[in-house]
Amino acid sequence: MIQVSETAAKRIMALKSEDKAADESFLRVYVKRGGCSGFSYKMDFDTVFKDGDKVFESNGAKVVVDGQSLLYLIGMTLDYEGGLNGKGFIFSNPNANKTCGCGSSFGV
Repeated sequence: MIQVSETAAKRIMALKSEDKAADESFLRVYVKRGGCSGFSYKMDFDTVFKDGDKVFESNGAKVVVDGQSLLYLIGMTLDYEGGLNGKGFIFSNPNANKTCGCGSSFGV
């Protein structure tokens, strides 16, 4: 399961409206090889479901994860911190045994 905090869900909805994303669009979260710790988190708005996608809804935000990425993201919580010293989206991933300083990459 993937959880989205209330703060992250509000930010996702705000970004969706700023980008003029279609109402049926959802946030696709996935993992790619790379980054200083081995894997990088990626996010995009999408409207097309693919074979093997898993859909999670939390606090009104729909998040879709492909089957391969789900192996690395299961149990993750997506949060958001704003403000002057805010970090943006924060991935709290119980599967990561190391992370980089910026929080955008991880290792397992």
